[in-house]
Amino acid sequence: MSFVNPVNKSICLEQVCESNYQKLFKLIPDLMVFKETAIGLAPHHTTLHLEIIERTPHTLTVELGHCFNKNRDEFMAPAVKIRVYLDAQLAEVLSDHARAGVAQVFKDPGLSREIMNYKWRLNYFLQKWLDHCLKNNYLFSPNVAKLVSA
Repeated sequence: MSFVNPVNKSICLEQVCESNYQKLFKLIPDLMVFKETAIGLAPHHTTLHLEIIERTPHTLTVELGHCFNKNRDEFMAPAVKIRVYLDAQLAEVLSDHARAGVAQVFKDPGLSREIMNYKWRLNYFLQKWLDHCLKNNYLFSPNVAKLVSA
């Protein structure tokens, strides 16, 4: 991740967030149908767990992570918390299992360069991880999750 260092990170960050939105919905086409949780399965790979954290008319906050133990609460990685902006069609990482959210890390809003670099690393990682998940053909089935009440 440290090798990719675009000159204009703000434009590139927006493009990465647009790409992440498209990849997330390609990976989980029924994302809007799931009420609380879902499990993604791929042959010979660890399961992917999706948890819907918050749902508003214009956003969806989810957590996505691999489960490496039978007990889901024991070890989830990368456990990426993602805010999905439905109207703008953007998906932005809020935090992951190893890194706290921007607001917890940077108390001084004047550190715009550092904030942009931090956001870039989080979202670039998500882009590459979603590519990995898509390449491994994970499938999320509505039969595995609780559905939104009609």
